[in-house]
Amino acid sequence: MSRLILCFTADKPPALDKLKLELERGMIAKSLADHWRVLSVFAAGRLYKSKLTRSIRYSLEFCSNALEPLYFREVTNPIKMRAFVCMLLAALAVAVSGQFDTHQWGDRSGIVHLFEWKWNDIANECENFLAPQGYAGVQVSPPTENAVVWSPRRPWWERYQPISYNLNTRSGSESEFASMVSRCNAVGVRIYVDLVINHMAAISTNGGTGGSTANSGAMQFPAVPYGPNDFNPACAITNYNDRNMVRNCQLVGLPDLNQGSGWVRDKIVDLMNKMINYGVAGFRVDAVKHMWPGDLQAIYNRMNNLPTSHGFPPNARPFITQEVIDLGGEAITKDEYTHLGTVTEFRFSAEIGRAFRGRNSLRYLSNWGTAWGFLPSHLALVFVDNHDNQRGHGAGGSDVLTHKVPKNYKMATAFMLAHPFGIVRVMSSFFFNDGDQGPPSDGDGNLSSPTFNADGSCGGGWACEHRWRQIYNMVGFRNAVAGTSLNDWWDNGNNQIAFCRGGRGFVAFNLEGYDLNQNLQTCLPAGTYCDVISGSKSGSSCTGASVTVGGDGRANIFIAANADDGVLAIHANSRL
Repeated sequence: MSRLILCFTADKPPALDKLKLELERGMIAKSLADHWRVLSVFAAGRLYKSKLTRSIRYSLEFCSNALEPLYFREVTNPIKMRAFVCMLLAALAVAVSGQFDTHQWGDRSGIVHLFEWKWNDIANECENFLAPQGYAGVQVSPPTENAVVWSPRRPWWERYQPISYNLNTRSGSESEFASMVSRCNAVGVRIYVDLVINHMAAISTNGGTGGSTANSGAMQFPAVPYGPNDFNPACAITNYNDRNMVRNCQLVGLPDLNQGSGWVRDKIVDLMNKMINYGVAGFRVDAVKHMWPGDLQAIYNRMNNLPTSHGFPPNARPFITQEVIDLGGEAITKDEYTHLGTVTEFRFSAEIGRAFRGRNSLRYLSNWGTAWGFLPSHLALVFVDNHDNQRGHGAGGSDVLTHKVPKNYKMATAFMLAHPFGIVRVMSSFFFNDGDQGPPSDGDGNLSSPTFNADGSCGGGWACEHRWRQIYNMVGFRNAVAGTSLNDWWDNGNNQIAFCRGGRGFVAFNLEGYDLNQNLQTCLPAGTYCDVISGSKSGSSCTGASVTVGGDGRANIFIAANADDGVLAIHANSRL
């Protein structure tokens, strides 16, 4: 329940159509100031003021169960005006609390982005690896039919050039998609869809992955169908300090959909609800800063509840995470979208990479979280890298760590998984030599399946970071310490750090040029524990190093400067 306080004189009825659109598009302060001579509007933590001196003050509350914006006729009676204002604002409010719930099983955590995997391969991975290792969910590549691009040869970014809303891509058919969702849900691994609704394809020469045709230049996409009237006028984004340009013009030449259009909204909602009915748990919405918050709100409001037939509780709402690249310095901020769902925290990626590249002392991570300018933990989807910034796109630049620097990458990922902050997402990549290169494929451009080595790692051109022992065992660590806080921080004043997670886990890091050799408080009961970084627990033994904890909870912790991983981690479930 959020509160909105308005101070206004109700002597002039508003222009309702204009007011409704502006309210939906997040321009509530400006709109009310124009129509009701607002003295002040306090909404979403911000105060807006004008200079009028006479007013009537009302205290209004948003209703949490309003699902759909409603239309109202003009009201001229001052008493009725008050009722009108209450009704309009209540109707435009959204019940979004459910959109922050990942709907993960209680003993699971962590989303893995299986970038460019085939649907059948994802289903197999859910059953054979992700569920047994405690992963909670998968972000899948966009399932909507995309333009086929041959120059450069089948690049990864063709998936972000939709040509229709048919579910037919290189990852598989609609029936294979539905089967994958069902199979993953059955073993407790949720599916989150990468959703591209800001734009359509700028390239249509070769048709689509499902055989559909389009004329991008004429803004004709008959398989949806969309035509020229469904798009904003063509213009280029040249100034990211102009919020109207960013939201109404074309991102790198991609035809920009008008999400304020009823027809466009209907098509997007139909697409989302089709996938919800198949059992997806939610969406990662692409290019969100290029869409108006109110338009997204109107679309999200119309999502179906998640189906109980796939193990979701009654009235559960789809999880939403929104891609908003915000490192500061632009007109549009990540905070403008947090009332709608979680938001991708790109600052987290940049700062964790900077620290574990040795460009910032690890000791400063002692207050890791909102003190660093991050969103609150429950609103932040966090990651070490993603499919964009590992290629130098988006945000973070050279600070971003990727699988190409394996020791530092494993350390950064271990820190992310050991720390209680945020909703975590692990990247699972394919190897690439240039930023356009697409996933492993055959001569006809069909996706190749990953192969698996004896140690469980991937072959066939797939990096599969999620299968690195140091990473999947830290997912197990995160599950083991769930519900605990960070305590007993230790550092050497520079690049050796350690901390506990309640009385359930302990982790240490060494990024110095010399060994870490300290007697430290682990907060664990006395016993011998398997270090889940150097090995795994197997029955009553450990395939890696072990740590002996004394009755006082202390242990000698040793990490050599030249160690392969630079991390040591033990937890209650790794006790031998």
